[in-house]
Amino acid sequence: MGLKDDRQYQNYHRVLNRAKWCGLTTSKILLGLLVAAFVTADMPIVVGVDETLERRKGEKIKQKGVFRDAVRSSKKYLVHSFGLRWVSMMLIVPVPWSSRPWALPFLTLNAPSEATNKENGKRHKTSIDWIGQMVCLVRRWLRGRALVLVTDGGLTAVKLGLTCGALRQPVTWVSRLRLDVGLYDWPGEQPQGKRGPKPKKGKRLNSLQAQLDDPHTAWCQTEIDWYGGRKYTIEYVTGKALWYTPGFDPLPIRWVLVRDPAGKYKATAFLCTDLTADPLQILHWFILRWNVEVTFEEARAHLGLETQRQWSDLAIARTTPIILGLFSLVTLLAYQLTKEKPFPVRTSAWYVKKEPTFSDALAVVRRHIWFGLWGKYIESAPDPDYVLIPTSVFNGLVDSMCYST
Repeated sequence: MGLKDDRQYQNYHRVLNRAKWCGLTTSKILLGLLVAAFVTADMPIVVGVDETLERRKGEKIKQKGVFRDAVRSSKKYLVHSFGLRWVSMMLIVPVPWSSRPWALPFLTLNAPSEATNKENGKRHKTSIDWIGQMVCLVRRWLRGRALVLVTDGGLTAVKLGLTCGALRQPVTWVSRLRLDVGLYDWPGEQPQGKRGPKPKKGKRLNSLQAQLDDPHTAWCQTEIDWYGGRKYTIEYVTGKALWYTPGFDPLPIRWVLVRDPAGKYKATAFLCTDLTADPLQILHWFILRWNVEVTFEEARAHLGLETQRQWSDLAIARTTPIILGLFSLVTLLAYQLTKEKPFPVRTSAWYVKKEPTFSDALAVVRRHIWFGLWGKYIESAPDPDYVLIPTSVFNGLVDSMCYST
């Protein structure tokens, strides 16, 4: 970068632990740029939210806790790790060079455990609480646009659905649903003159598990776009009900129960707070959530997520959101740079890649910065010592540098 002789080079790192700037304002600007580039005016804005664990140890890291390690755990083996839990909200949009949508992070917050907050003397907020605040914030940023929130089963709670529905312009919430949740009918009309509060729910309905086991359930068979861009045949049944959890008002939902006629996958249920939504649209929205996991993996592989070594509270709170936001910024720059020319794809004899991936997008941006922008301001030395390099060797070195992680 040409800064090896700068004696105050540490100043470039102070943006993380000392400089004054607002992360929420940065998130709002980034979201606006992403929506303008990838979402048309008639499209609903789909955002996915999920947690990820950044494994960290160290006595000076005050926000660390012990969490379930989803990557290392399995159904039979549970692994817990020290680290930082991050809740990240991502815009899920189609990109021109890929057949699958990409999940682009724009807002990431740290969600410490209850024990950590108690030790630090702070009020505890669950991940559901944080997501509720994030949804309210994004709803203010995107006034007048249809907004769909997609979460996984671990972040499913009546409280989140009520938060989405209580907004002036409600947010449609889609998530996975347990088969044993309490579903109720709507309350009927009350006799005139009956004293006491009006009931909020009617009689309890059969559970989704009971409907799954009932041989008389009328299943609809169809073919949908499945994970990996392939087609898959499923059977589903849908209905409307009130989902009730003690301590909260009942939440009106449309539920969709899906089973695999081939028997390869277990039966799964989904919910949507938009009672008029089409069942297949609900399934399509939830399948989009898979791209969030891809983004987490790409950020670890190419952007250094989980390799940070700082221990300052402010630097920790800023670094991971910046790294995830960088994923979106690189994607946005790659989109601008390849609008009028083909997207270069790195391939080899043993690995033929049909579509560009994030490593290709990162290489495009690096090549533009190193040789497109900075090259204009690099001045030759008075007495340059030239070394002749064949073009093929030079291009090979540039390619290796652009694709290095």
